[in-house]
Amino acid sequence: MRSRLLPACTLAAAVATALLAAGCGSGDDWSRPHAKPTAVGTPGPGFFPATSPAPEATITPGPGSWNGVRPPEGYRVVLLTAGEDRQTRTLVNAVTAWAEEARVSLRTVTATRPDQFVASISRAMEMKPDLIVSAGDDLVDPLALVTPNHLDRQFLVVGAELAEPTANVTAADWAGASFRGEGLGMSSTYDPASFTPERAGRAVRAGVAAVLTGMTGIVILLD
Repeated sequence: MRSRLLPACTLAAAVATALLAAGCGSGDDWSRPHAKPTAVGTPGPGFFPATSPAPEATITPGPGSWNGVRPPEGYRVVLLTAGEDRQTRTLVNAVTAWAEEARVSLRTVTATRPDQFVASISRAMEMKPDLIVSAGDDLVDPLALVTPNHLDRQFLVVGAELAEPTANVTAADWAGASFRGEGLGMSSTYDPASFTPERAGRAVRAGVAAVLTGMTGIVILLD
């Protein structure tokens, strides 16, 4: 799937944004409603825990057990991002690579200043995507503030997690990527070097599989 930028996709000047053509060039202008997305395929053994996870639970699915699940073509995703550090760039690249491979319709909202964080989340929700994927530790606290008031929108946080997620917020991370907000500080296991393209890609795919199969409001912990 090729990407290109179209002027019609430019966001409000208050939020610094980059729009990826998966949303603009695919013929899906997002102005029309579409059917509620359902998973294509089924997870492999070890993806679902033996008992249904409680809200805010942490699960560790079997390696690769999510690979049999993908979104339907045209699945609408907003990538919400903030930060220029290497870890955030790795996560952003993983999301965009997954979107191209899965042929989803992707748009990106990038906040460049702290005073844009909440506005950027609002802008992402206004697009009415099927899923908002967050990349960047700077967004964890603003998401914790906003998401409980918008339970009709699904969020996936990759490479971090919310301390007390509501049912609409799913996280996919690993021991070296366990930031949970400024009030808790960095975990002693936090390791910037653990943010590799391969690990970030697995987090995206596992997290999306969880959302598509209705296993939300939890933390998916990868190795």
